[in-house]
Amino acid sequence: MKDLLVVGVGTMGRPYVDAAQRLGVRVRAVESEALLAHGPADPEVTYYPVANGLDESWQAGVTRAITERVPDGVLAFAEAHVLAGALAQERLGLPGPSLHAAVVSRNKALQRTGFGAYGVPQPGFVLAPGLAAARSWMLDRLPVVVKPLSLGGSEGVELVTDPAGVDEVVARRGGEGKILVEEAVRGPEYSWEALVHEGEVLFQNVTEKETTAPPYFVELSHRCGHRFTDPVVAAQVDALTAGVLRGLGMRTGLVHLEFRVGVEGPVLMEVAVRTPGDYLAEAVGLTWGFDLHEAVVRLALGLPLREALPAEPVAYAATYFPTCAPGTLTAVRGVEEVSLHPSVVRVRLRKGPGDTVGRLTSSSQRLGHVLVRAGSPEEREETLKFVADRLRFEVAG
Repeated sequence: MKDLLVVGVGTMGRPYVDAAQRLGVRVRAVESEALLAHGPADPEVTYYPVANGLDESWQAGVTRAITERVPDGVLAFAEAHVLAGALAQERLGLPGPSLHAAVVSRNKALQRTGFGAYGVPQPGFVLAPGLAAARSWMLDRLPVVVKPLSLGGSEGVELVTDPAGVDEVVARRGGEGKILVEEAVRGPEYSWEALVHEGEVLFQNVTEKETTAPPYFVELSHRCGHRFTDPVVAAQVDALTAGVLRGLGMRTGLVHLEFRVGVEGPVLMEVAVRTPGDYLAEAVGLTWGFDLHEAVVRLALGLPLREALPAEPVAYAATYFPTCAPGTLTAVRGVEEVSLHPSVVRVRLRKGPGDTVGRLTSSSQRLGHVLVRAGSPEEREETLKFVADRLRFEVAG
């Protein structure tokens, strides 16, 4: 029986465990003590608890697991798990993105400083020891975007548009240490999800994104299966993604790359070698008609894929994240009506009456999500409009 070590499971990583168990694979998992305390844990999974969510803690759990038994594959789930997973893959000679790809994916500054040589279009940027050191650069290039080097979910990412804003953000965030500041790229945002085996792209999907208005860029919806109708833009996107894979030294696994299409074409925002958030892996699978999680498990274990991966969508899925004004939630309306819609797969809310809703500055503050699957892009838009109209949140200020 093959043995798979999953680094981090949570909720969105559970489909990896399910897929492995369907394949008759023994599953072991490194998981945080906090999540295990809220179990129940799967009795068929052997767990290695770690005390907190720091990269180094995950490495401690992975080391315990691989010294107890050498696995046939290691699968790192989310951002904080990538380095620990890649270290084990490299040490044991197992399939994975490569240690180089893992390190670069965990640090936006390394992406900016390394990808230019591979022809990857990126915004102008400065890497500074602190925001005060970047003040003059910012003033000369407004509008700019301030980014932490390694956080996810849009946390800490904000647009600065005028000199007063520069002084305010320097005063407020001047103590954060190393920081990345970039020239703002105006244009629609997309992501590219791909399965890669030994550097070869086996499958790819483009997702169209909707985000909040500046100064923050919190994602509000993802529409999978997007196609660029302009052949010039499509070729530019192909060149960008190929350059990023070369720059990463990507070997095997799942890639999630975010970019904007500006006036001069697509420009890289960032890239990760792990499962995209926001249940996007599930939405991609619904769009293309295959189990993306099982495919990733097979790649991690060196198993052949069960079938040829599709080249055309079979449906059009999206994830949608409702919002409301800050305050205290007093009522949530329309959940049952939305749930009964034939194109709605799932409604899952994180907040309800009595909960406090703050200003939306990162994805962790959102109210929940709705997953939809429709037969055409037009039907998907009708469903998303129905959800937005019917799902209502009443707030007391």
